[in-house]
Amino acid sequence: MTLTIYTNKMNYKHILTSCFIALALVFSSQAQQTPAPKQTQAISIVGGTAHIGNTDVVENSVVVFENGKITYVGTDVSEAKGKLIDAKGKHVYPGFIAPNATLGLVEIDAVAATNDEDELGKMLPHVRSLIAYNAESKIVESMRPNGVLMGQITPKGGRISGTSSVVQFDAWNWEDAVIKENDAIHMNWPSGFSRSGNWYDADRVWEKNKDYTGEIDEVVAYFNNARAYVPGSADKDLEYEAMAGLFDGSKALFIHVEGEKEIRDVISFKQKMNLDRVTIVGGYHAHKVAEDLAANDISVLVQRTHLNPNFEDDDYDLPYKLPKLLHDAGVLVALEGSGRMERMNSRNLPFYAGTAAAFGVDKEMAVQMITLNTAKILGMEDRIGSLEVGKDATLFVSEGDALDMKGNILTDVYIQGRDVSLETHQTELYERYSNKYQD
Repeated sequence: MTLTIYTNKMNYKHILTSCFIALALVFSSQAQQTPAPKQTQAISIVGGTAHIGNTDVVENSVVVFENGKITYVGTDVSEAKGKLIDAKGKHVYPGFIAPNATLGLVEIDAVAATNDEDELGKMLPHVRSLIAYNAESKIVESMRPNGVLMGQITPKGGRISGTSSVVQFDAWNWEDAVIKENDAIHMNWPSGFSRSGNWYDADRVWEKNKDYTGEIDEVVAYFNNARAYVPGSADKDLEYEAMAGLFDGSKALFIHVEGEKEIRDVISFKQKMNLDRVTIVGGYHAHKVAEDLAANDISVLVQRTHLNPNFEDDDYDLPYKLPKLLHDAGVLVALEGSGRMERMNSRNLPFYAGTAAAFGVDKEMAVQMITLNTAKILGMEDRIGSLEVGKDATLFVSEGDALDMKGNILTDVYIQGRDVSLETHQTELYERYSNKYQD
């Protein structure tokens, strides 16, 4: 009996590719830092300049935390106990929070098996990003050396992308990482215009979306059906079940939208649907309707400040000064880092705040835009976002100004009181190759 095996070069290519990917994943997992053990003794950070996160600053501060919670913030040295950390000449900050992030959802862009940021479909409120979150991502651990210690893990794509959750960046798995589960539903608002061609084409033009009104009508009808749905009915609808939190205030609605007309339509939509918690994500032209946003209690997550203007007649510094324009109008503003290479660039969140400070925002308010303001938008200001008694001891010590690239040099990091390592696969490579040319 003869066994004949048919094969070709393509099969060999697939097999070799799979082997290389498997080996890469094995070796990458070996480099992952082990999550820190639970805090077992009181820790006191003494002598540093504490940036509380609510614009207050405490010089020669004493920050004490036990069992993962802050127990004292002030200047009384007699309150210090347990392990003492000398922070004289240094700065103490609450952990920075990266909202609207895809960290842990994509590891390697070119490998589809590591990409979980987008599901097939249009209306997907029931899709939960949390269960796809990879707590062992090497990208996630690389956030910590810049002070980015928490994030809102957000799905992308479709009209309604799905439901986000808030996590901390030192965990064994998503169950350990989660701080707030299913905090918000994310929706991409229809655009009134689209740009033709590819980004590199010189002759690109803006074209009107003829279906804009119809697309809004579709969204309104979907929300009306979701509101009318009775939870626990015989014909269970997972999509409408997931939407229920929007109408009782237990979930927020994050609407990704950029243009002035579209933002005005979002305001009308909020009023029509009688929604309590609505946040605009992006909001490139939000400054044109800032007063209306403030009057309707709509907060804004401003996209990264390190961008070029979108239109020829925009001010050259519009992306830099947008946080100030909105803040001055009374809008609750926080910063986020979506866009090209967003996962890697999430580590630059403090520097986006630094740019906002350079273009008019008070320095401590810039800190608040990546700490307490973000926590407020996420509905978590009672637990994270500032150095206050009773909140999670998620904080860090920096040698200098953490909003400045030259000063953002962390010496100590704590997440829920746990002493977290600053080593990452990137620091390991740096140390390995920094000695290469010393001889």
